[in-house]
Amino acid sequence: MHIVRFVSPLTDAPAVGVDDGEQVVELAGVTTVAELLRLPVEGLRERLAGVDGPGHPSASVRRLAPVDGLMEVWAAGVTYRRSREARVLESERAADVYELVYDAERPELFFKSVAWKVSGDGGRIAVRSDSEIDVPEPELGLVLNTAGEIAGYTVVDDVSSRTIEGVNPLYLPQAKIYLGACAVGPAIRPVWEVSDPYALDITLTIARGGETVWDGKASTSGLHRRLDELAGYLFRADSFPDGAVLATGTSLVPDLPFTLQDGDAVTIGIAEVGTLTTTVVRGLEAMRRPV
Repeated sequence: MHIVRFVSPLTDAPAVGVDDGEQVVELAGVTTVAELLRLPVEGLRERLAGVDGPGHPSASVRRLAPVDGLMEVWAAGVTYRRSREARVLESERAADVYELVYDAERPELFFKSVAWKVSGDGGRIAVRSDSEIDVPEPELGLVLNTAGEIAGYTVVDDVSSRTIEGVNPLYLPQAKIYLGACAVGPAIRPVWEVSDPYALDITLTIARGGETVWDGKASTSGLHRRLDELAGYLFRADSFPDGAVLATGTSLVPDLPFTLQDGDAVTIGIAEVGTLTTTVVRGLEAMRRPV
């Protein structure tokens, strides 16, 4: 079962439903993911069990990013050894800060995107026109309800400019937060349907001109932090009235000097959670153009 946000064939407006792989059934009276994340986990489970709206063939609906309302996307950094190593290599002057945060009690958390800027499955991600080396960062996303409980999981692409962050860690917001830098989807897998979130395979494939130019595989078993710990720090001094998505860090980072290029196809898969596909464009104006 997956919670999906999609364009309803009946109304041509965003809707929320449950996808069993063959049919998407709308949740009557529910128009946003945010509404579901105002429920406790047990309340969410009961609501999904009572799915009661019209159904549509799964293959026929256009999916939207499962982020809406006042939801925010945040991210954790340097939570895998591979991420620590990559950040140290790319940093010109402050490599030691990445070494320190990897073993620190407090995790690195940073804001990534508001809901309306998030790209969904089949959408576009962007690389900055003032950056030379840019990469996707495939991450397990925690879908958190308003109480900070883990309600489900999704796939997040935390697109990053290695050029900008490498000059100075204080440039991280410019390297990480811009239009086209965040993709989420294709859906939300409820927390009770994933038996062990610390044993999920993660794959990344980058295709260019129909040919694979980079691919890799990792596992959440390498995560250096506990998921509930990351969620707890996010909610320690903040409030999310519509819930939030928290990306938990990456362990798949292409070696320097690999960079994304305009037209690349990026596919991220997380076992039991889903597969997120996007196409790369370069620059703000390309990201603004209608699909």
